[in-house]
Amino acid sequence: MTRTPPMRNGQRKLSELARHVVIPEGIVSTGFAPVHRRSTQLGMPLDGWQQGVARLALSKRDSGLYAAGIGGVVLSIPRQVGKTYLIAALVFALCTLFPGLTVIWTAHRTRTHNETFKKMQAMSRRKSIAPYVENVRAANGEQEVTFVNGSRIMFGARESGFGRGFAMVDILVLDEAQILSEDAMSDMVPATNAAPNGLVFLMGTPPRPKDPSDVFAGARQRALEGDEDTVYVEFSADADAASDDRKQLARANPSYPHRTTEAAIQRMRKLLGSDDSFRREALGIWDEEVGIPRAIKAAAWNALEAPLSREGRTAYGVKFSADGSGVALVAAHRPDDGPIHLDPIRQANLGEGIEWLVDELVDRASSAAQIVIDGKAGVGYLIEALRARGVRNKHLILTPTLDQVLSAHSMLEQGVITGTISQPGIQAFTDQVTSAVKRKIGSGGGFGWEAPEGETVVTLDAATLAHWGAKTTKRRPGERARGVVMR
Repeated sequence: MTRTPPMRNGQRKLSELARHVVIPEGIVSTGFAPVHRRSTQLGMPLDGWQQGVARLALSKRDSGLYAAGIGGVVLSIPRQVGKTYLIAALVFALCTLFPGLTVIWTAHRTRTHNETFKKMQAMSRRKSIAPYVENVRAANGEQEVTFVNGSRIMFGARESGFGRGFAMVDILVLDEAQILSEDAMSDMVPATNAAPNGLVFLMGTPPRPKDPSDVFAGARQRALEGDEDTVYVEFSADADAASDDRKQLARANPSYPHRTTEAAIQRMRKLLGSDDSFRREALGIWDEEVGIPRAIKAAAWNALEAPLSREGRTAYGVKFSADGSGVALVAAHRPDDGPIHLDPIRQANLGEGIEWLVDELVDRASSAAQIVIDGKAGVGYLIEALRARGVRNKHLILTPTLDQVLSAHSMLEQGVITGTISQPGIQAFTDQVTSAVKRKIGSGGGFGWEAPEGETVVTLDAATLAHWGAKTTKRRPGERARGVVMR
């Protein structure tokens, strides 16, 4: 009796391989058949699971519009699986089938964008594809594949500002979606609204806790809760999978081992370094904490950016980190009218000592309305050092109670929501603010800020204290404060 050989992963159906497949409601047809024929003609055949993704991505409702035209096609797929190849095959096929199609393909990082463009450039030179291509422009910032029928694919990196200002885009591909900010999303997606049948692809690997992943994680969460307008496909190993378990790797990667070799996996393991990175990027496993809403939305925070103003009374916030490793100093300038401006001055490791901090505060003490100091490590020494240098006003230096600290956090949150604070747009400060999550304190609804693993929010904490001090103090020193830029 002849035994039928087992099917390779690449030959199996999407539903047999993926951990999650979320299908929009109301599908009556799909535009996949002609696209599949064309991609095969172009020498870009698709494996079984890739055909399944493409069939869903191009599925339509009875209106003739894409079923995922509202929620998008969201793909959480590990590295070295073939997602870039899959979307490239779709895009090339669609561009050759539909004259005048406009496609924008963006990645977050310039390096990733350049690597993707080079792959597309090489594809466009193939004998089976070249007759459809009119020109390939490789100039930095203007990388583009133009087709004979007027269709085009434009490539760029979001970190360089690419994607803003396009009037109409038929297909938007957002690679590295795990690093997709709300601002970038709001800059680009409206361009697809002008297209008669626009379609957005978000594809990436599970994000790190510190990544600005609200868009990607939010799309995943909505899909898993049953979003009727989204295609969502996730390939991942079991949450408790061992990193060296090749059965789990095959579950996460439908291209292993027939397309993605063992050597490629070992190379990736070595380059990624940490086990956590390998679990996310090679096994597709989402961290439990990812998807927890950020305490302060990036879009709301970025809208508060304004030129530095040191008018009015100034309060200073000093925060020693809970683990005793760092300290930060922030000023908050409160004018007679208008928002309180947050002014980060410096963040440093405690291993550097705090003489710089003593010097800064002594220099500003005569014109400060309030100095608020918090944190177990270093507070007593700092206060004694300030007194020894002549800063002896008992009403100037304040060490807040727990209730006051909780009130300070609530005040800063409301200041962001109501737009009654402003900030100078310093990237290191913004990164702390937009990566922070809320840490519950007590049972009365109080909270503090918490950083992703391995990160810190010490400058945000200091800003919180400074803002509270500026908002609540009644002291009005005669001399205006002088500040410095964060270094």
